[in-house]
Amino acid sequence: MKKDEGVLHNKLHVLRAERKWTQKEVAEKIQVSRQTIVSLEANKYNPSLILSFKLAQLFGVRIEEIFQYSEGMTDDE
Repeated sequence: MKKDEGVLHNKLHVLRAERKWTQKEVAEKIQVSRQTIVSLEANKYNPSLILSFKLAQLFGVRIEEIFQYSEGMTDDE
């Protein structure tokens, strides 16, 4: 077992759904592509600090309420 780099999970889909916003609407509000939102929601992309702040401000929450970081162990070689 080795220690991995950790995983960043997010609640973007939940926050967006609560407001009935599309991915495109969120993207337009923070001036990024819809694909950026798609990748964030799929945990395929870790946002910059500036993008994290923009999202937190948009949803009216703290960054930690959107993103959760966890370290862990993996069975990968």
